Amino acid sequence: MAKINGLDTEKLMAVVETVKQNWEVGKTVWKASTTWKGGFKVETCSRDFTLTADEPEMLCGTNTAANPVEMVLQAYGACLTIGYAMNAAVMGIKIDDIKIDLEGEIDLPGFLGLEPPEKLHMDKLPGYKSVKAVVKIKADADAKTLKKLHEHVVRTSPVGLTLSRPVRVETKLEV
Repeated sequence: MAKINGLDTEKLMAVVETVKQNWEVGKTVWKASTTWKGGFKVETCSRDFTLTADEPEMLCGTNTAANPVEMVLQAYGACLTIGYAMNAAVMGIKIDDIKIDLEGEIDLPGFLGLEPPEKLHMDKLPGYKSVKAVVKIKADADAKTLKKLHEHVVRTSPVGLTLSRPVRVETKLEV
């Protein structure tokens, strides 16, 4: 069993082969649920894992947890980090450290249902206008190989691709 970056590369390759042998195995559905806990606190659950969300005090929250838009940045950073660890392992690259700093710009008027003055050039739509990620990686590979790894990881990041293209979202109310 070859372990690189804490990952069993034989198992990783077996997953790849399983999907190649039966493409239907590659169709997956991921689920989450949320429960309101009062104020702006929300409990989110996926599988057996629970996270709490809240808003900062500047938005009338109690600042006890990251807010949902911060969680989006966290999800993208985590997805990239997993992608680097996995793809580097498959390429035989030992990683010493990965650090990703992310930031995104959101204009609050859209979230608050406000129409900002035109001269301010603020986005009246809620959500990120842009997201930036700066990746710092230390590994036993040269810059050319790390650039190839980086391009592959960015191109295949499920969270990155979800953020960068329109996705059909259907939300219905049951009373």
